[in-house]
Amino acid sequence: MAARIHCIVGARPNFVKIAPLMRAFAQHAALAPELIHTGQHYDVEMSRAFFEDLEIPEPDRNLGVGSGSHAVQTARIMERYEALLREAPPRLLLVVGDVNSTIACSLVAAKAGVAIAHVEAGLRSFDRSMPEEINRILTDQLSDFLFITSPEARENLMREGIAAERIHFTGNVMIDALFDSLPLAARRETPRRFGLTGRAYAVATIHRPSNVDQAENLNGVLRILEGIAAELPLVVPLHPRTERRLVDFGLEERLRAVPGLIATPPLRYLEFQDLVRQARLVLTDSGGIQEETTVLGIPCLTLRPNTERPITITAGTNRLVGTEPEAVLAAARQALATPPPEQPPMLEGWDGRAAQRITAVLAAALAA
Repeated sequence: MAARIHCIVGARPNFVKIAPLMRAFAQHAALAPELIHTGQHYDVEMSRAFFEDLEIPEPDRNLGVGSGSHAVQTARIMERYEALLREAPPRLLLVVGDVNSTIACSLVAAKAGVAIAHVEAGLRSFDRSMPEEINRILTDQLSDFLFITSPEARENLMREGIAAERIHFTGNVMIDALFDSLPLAARRETPRRFGLTGRAYAVATIHRPSNVDQAENLNGVLRILEGIAAELPLVVPLHPRTERRLVDFGLEERLRAVPGLIATPPLRYLEFQDLVRQARLVLTDSGGIQEETTVLGIPCLTLRPNTERPITITAGTNRLVGTEPEAVLAAARQALATPPPEQPPMLEGWDGRAAQRITAVLAAALAA
């Protein structure tokens, strides 16, 4: 009898990572995956559009938790997932990434005696002011299978007392999804939609609370965007959180008046990948975009003091630049003056086959 696996998604990064896993699980007769959507992201462009672009099957259940503070949202997910778990417990809970849905469902499963698999385990920024860092650390402590994307993740886990036999280096499913999507993304011709040509524009995505939730910090981000847009056209897909803060602080008109800056609503996954793959420069505070730009060979400036993905610094084209405007703009000018690499770096396990390796580990363990 096939082993039932609850696959949890709740927010945009989850959708991207779960897509190759659902495809790989569906091809293995010993596994019976069920997709559980917590409803953490409920905006159409942040949820439904990703399901369509990534060809993710309809969720078997949607818990519909909606927005709220970290405590409220986590509690709602736990309450609703516990009720679902009691109906028919799965053999395994699979969670991806580090959002509230990840830790909430893991806590419920651990207390119910259900085995847990964590995809993208062991990433550490060593900054506990980030909610995601707390989610990562706790989820890893609860998990029975820890699937890592890079060697330093193993070191982090073993330093925290995780047994070596629970750790599996399988590669990066985010890159699986990217490679699967690039041919379709190329058909979108997104730069042309904005009157742009390849390698002649920049892209910026800013959404982390540390960058947008205080007026002073968001003003600093705006100064950076103004400076970049003075160098070359700049496309800024606005995360809902960022757009709300611009309105709250009376900064929206200033942003939209910047010459050379194109502010857009959130883009669909394929549109965004098409935009990034042809960019000359990317500025971001997102974790996943650091990875995607690395394998695409696109220079990336990360507007943070730290990263949980240091392999993108040591082996890729990513650079931590903080958020001081003059320092960021100096780094941007340096990046623009430096020819991009002729070939993107080749990272072990970032080859489009991570989902198959994860599937093989789980199928063998659940058949035992």
